[in-house]
Amino acid sequence: MKKTLLFLILFITQVFYAQSDCVSAIPLCGNSDISYTPSGHGTIQENLSAAGCLGRNENFSVWYTFTIATSGTLSFTIDPNVNTDDYDFAIYGPTTNGCTSLNTNGTFVTPIRCNYAGRVPNGDTGLSLNIPPPGAPNGTGTAGNQGEWSPYMDVVAGQTYYLIVDNFESSPDGFRLIWGGTATLSSAFNNPTLAPNPFIPPGIPGAAPTDPTTIMVCGLPSQFNFDTLTAGIINGNSPNFKVTYHDNTNDVVTGDDPLTIATVNATTDYYYRIRYLDPVDPNNVINKCFISGKFKFVNASITARNATIFACNNNGEGTGKFDLTTADVFTGGTKKYYPTLADLNADTNEITNPTNYISAQKIVYAKVISAFGCTAVGNITLSFHPVVTLKDATLQECYIENDITQAKFDLTKADVGMIAGQTQKFYKTLNDAKAETNPITNPDAYVTTSTDVYVRVTNANQCYAIAKITLKVLPPVKSAVLKDKTICAEAKTTLDAGPGFDGYEWSTGATTQAINNVGIGVYWVKLKTGKCFTLQTVTVFASQQPVISSVEISNNTITVNASGGTPPYMYSTDGVNWQESNVFSGLPRGDNKVFLKDSFNCNPIQITITVPNLINAITPNGDKINDEIDYSALAYKKNLVFIVYDRYGNKLYEANKIRNYKWDGMASGKKIPTGTYWYTISWNENDKNGTETKYSGWILVKNKE
Repeated sequence: MKKTLLFLILFITQVFYAQSDCVSAIPLCGNSDISYTPSGHGTIQENLSAAGCLGRNENFSVWYTFTIATSGTLSFTIDPNVNTDDYDFAIYGPTTNGCTSLNTNGTFVTPIRCNYAGRVPNGDTGLSLNIPPPGAPNGTGTAGNQGEWSPYMDVVAGQTYYLIVDNFESSPDGFRLIWGGTATLSSAFNNPTLAPNPFIPPGIPGAAPTDPTTIMVCGLPSQFNFDTLTAGIINGNSPNFKVTYHDNTNDVVTGDDPLTIATVNATTDYYYRIRYLDPVDPNNVINKCFISGKFKFVNASITARNATIFACNNNGEGTGKFDLTTADVFTGGTKKYYPTLADLNADTNEITNPTNYISAQKIVYAKVISAFGCTAVGNITLSFHPVVTLKDATLQECYIENDITQAKFDLTKADVGMIAGQTQKFYKTLNDAKAETNPITNPDAYVTTSTDVYVRVTNANQCYAIAKITLKVLPPVKSAVLKDKTICAEAKTTLDAGPGFDGYEWSTGATTQAINNVGIGVYWVKLKTGKCFTLQTVTVFASQQPVISSVEISNNTITVNASGGTPPYMYSTDGVNWQESNVFSGLPRGDNKVFLKDSFNCNPIQITITVPNLINAITPNGDKINDEIDYSALAYKKNLVFIVYDRYGNKLYEANKIRNYKWDGMASGKKIPTGTYWYTISWNENDKNGTETKYSGWILVKNKE
């Protein structure tokens, strides 16, 4: 609560500096707006940084001290005369021993509030009523500042604090200190320091200002403790104001025969008398002053009603959630609720959650307290609404083709026993169903694996029950006998899906268990099991034909090397007579046919192999008779190469296309010695597979020495 009393403070320069020290702090009396212009750091430059937030060196600073007159919240605003000035502050206390208890050897203790926020747009800083202090009852307190503002203070009457305000800019512009909050600082009736608040007559004001106020009591005549009115009358003013109570005007004037606890009635006028007693000077003239007022007592007793309220016995748990505050036991007033009448009478075990009271059916008790403190008792009967009855259900659906572990379910089709007028929501877990969190948003097209979900069914009274829905994904059922087949390319076969299915539908259009006379290709069949169909694909493969990968020729013997297909292989030179051996001997020179087939016994493949004419000796003497080996007749073969080796396997000569596949007994431009040499001739046959063929032999070279 802001006050407007202004203090005019006149100081000489030396005093200005002195008031910048803690020991010469300016005392503040009453919540007043104070303007002040500091001009230095005082005679003592206190150490404020060791435990606080301010810098070690004071700038243009001023110290204040103030004592709390009435408890409450305390805030203030430091409003610079020039907004660009940067003011910081710290508050120390409470203390009963002045600055002595705040520092040791010049080092100050930790302040209870401290703020050194940088320059802000309007320059204001201080304690804000919008920032609760740590541990505030509303639970929102924070120990930290919020920029240039710090939490307000909850202060207690009689506490003394010290405040330092420091101008970081060291400018001579000064500031205003504006107080706020409900607390007051240190006055008799006309002294705002002792009486910052108005004195409040007890009770309710009368119709006219001269009429007595009325105090509502619960039944008359009755005993009454007049001291209970004192705090309200003083209204937070100095405790040196004393209140006495009287039942006649003479006693009001003299102060004699004060009433404390007495039997009161509704016909007598009663009086209160307020007097200030200076604790320092009992003879102070202001001690003789008093003010008084008149009041009466009025019977304000009340009567409560009995009531019945209902809740849901949800999911058959035997308990319901009751809102006791909805019971019509009394209009207005304050209500407190208890599980038993004995608890109510003893004020024990009060129900602290009346809007969410979990209980079985029973009677609880409401204590009604009127605005005037009168009480009455009402019975509240707790009863259940009719329950929602459900049963568990099962849904089965066929798998999804692109994910056989899942199916699409319409949860709304589950028969859980819901009746007209009820609503339902679906949840993945029982906990979600109970808490009504994470509902399934697409219950009519819910895709999932086999699992359990839960439905919460609610009636018009918002009572509910929960049922379990078991979801089963019907998996594909395939034929165990229908397998891929491999046949000869020219053959036909039968595909049989086997018995035990409710229906068959083949890609050929057939609806029989088996289809016949099918050739190479991919086929499918839809197999029906119950309401589900399983699509099964089967492939008839053409057997892989073997190939003759290479042929080795030695004189008139050939060795056929086969690969591919499915062994064992069979070999033939006429396509009629077959043998397991891949070696044929005694073949004539020239072209020979070779046939090959594998274990599938399909149409054989064949190639033509050339057995070249053999030359076993040359006499390169220049007579043009047997002067050279000439295999140019094989030049039409692919990749033809003729290579000669010595007996150690060293390559001597290569007769290729450039050399016309001929050799005249020379190597490296020289005649080779007479002797026997080895040679190979290799090529690829002119068939589609380019069969590798290799001929090896020996030759006698007789050179003229």
